[in-house]
Amino acid sequence: MVRQLDIQPVREHDTCVARVPIFRDLTRQQQNEVAAFARPIKADKGAVLQTPSATQNRLMVVHTGRIRVVHVLENGREQVVRVLEPGDVMGETSFLLGRRPEHFAFADQPVALCTFDHADLARLVSTYPDIAVRMLQAATERLLSAERMLAAFSSTEVMTRVAAYLLDLPAIMRGGQAQVSLPMAKKDVASYLGTTPETLSRRLAELVDEGVIEMSGRRGVAIVDVDRLSELATP
Repeated sequence: MVRQLDIQPVREHDTCVARVPIFRDLTRQQQNEVAAFARPIKADKGAVLQTPSATQNRLMVVHTGRIRVVHVLENGREQVVRVLEPGDVMGETSFLLGRRPEHFAFADQPVALCTFDHADLARLVSTYPDIAVRMLQAATERLLSAERMLAAFSSTEVMTRVAAYLLDLPAIMRGGQAQVSLPMAKKDVASYLGTTPETLSRRLAELVDEGVIEMSGRRGVAIVDVDRLSELATP
């Protein structure tokens, strides 16, 4: 059974509004006005932040920590849907479509969040329509990402899914190489890709042996040969 943990309000009002894409293009004064609607909270690792069909609709902005969004199967197994890190938001799709959440969201580690009730968000959108445009852009980007992964999942080859997943991660260019970081533990990446941790480790090792990637620590990945990785990501 899922255990609901206490979520405590945050006293400080550092809301990270300026870091969030849907608010980033507002002026500083406008961002301060948005921040006034924020309800900062903190939650411990393991806290349940969202449940399917929850009646409390809100937009959540991650300030610190990490959130794991999962679909819980009938047998109790968790299928990872998405991982949120600082600056990411959750709940904008429910706001745009007027629907209740479809998945669970758990704090993967202690988190600090800013939340906006949908009623308050509606008032903000009426004042600053660009917020709605940014929410649509964010939702569209996630849709495109989901379509890429769906194409990769049509292949029975785990390597295709792994390669597509690595290419879809946000990258920082260093020394001519794209540096990415696995946003969650390998067991959760394996769950997301529909495979086992052992198979995922073997495929990553094969990519290293081929000189396609280099691993750094437990989660760091340098993409050495983007063209080859792109070939492998094509079903």
